[in-house]
Amino acid sequence: MLIPSIDLMGGKIVQLVQGRRKALEFDNFADWVDRFRKFPMVQLIDLDAAMGNGDNQELVKEFCSELPCQVGGGLRSIEKACAAIALGARKTIIGSSLFTADGVNIEFARSLAEQLGRDHFIFAVDSRAGFVSVKGWKQSTGLSPGKAIRELDPFCSAFLYTHIDSEGLMQGFPFGVLDELRCATSKKLIVAGGITTNAEIEQLDQMNIDAVVGMAIYTGTLTV
Repeated sequence: MLIPSIDLMGGKIVQLVQGRRKALEFDNFADWVDRFRKFPMVQLIDLDAAMGNGDNQELVKEFCSELPCQVGGGLRSIEKACAAIALGARKTIIGSSLFTADGVNIEFARSLAEQLGRDHFIFAVDSRAGFVSVKGWKQSTGLSPGKAIRELDPFCSAFLYTHIDSEGLMQGFPFGVLDELRCATSKKLIVAGGITTNAEIEQLDQMNIDAVVGMAIYTGTLTV
């Protein structure tokens, strides 16, 4: 399944390259809502919240009222996860708060599952140079994605894996990483990072893996 991505920064839809350089920005929200309305799920990420630079809460609420969204970005507490659900999120994406300097924050993951139910959560495991990256992709944990997923597996409904090294470059997704991920969990896998063609999306679909696509859609390389 193709999941279009909406990334918010400074009150606009943006596309970044590897989480660092802004390549595109749009404020024609209604046009994108119309294009994405037919999809069963849209990924909505508040990049400002993820990076600790304020938030785009009103836009999150607006998009969630129009589209079925899995929402992430700065959701580092149970209260913020609840707030996202209250804004209309179908599911919440939790990332950085699942990790500490000592490794996986099992107690936090368990508390999320116990208090809200694991079906509400997609856990984000984002990788740069082979290690899980957090805090807006600015810090490396030293953990491999596979190890992180295995430890977090009991506490969520799905995993979102972003391959930061290829994200935004439109050079294709590195399918070789999927063996480690699939061995680590039987939960639903959602992947992102360089996916550009329908052939890639179809190949992932045959593996029962969903594809999050941003740059290829916004540049018109992939038509939706």
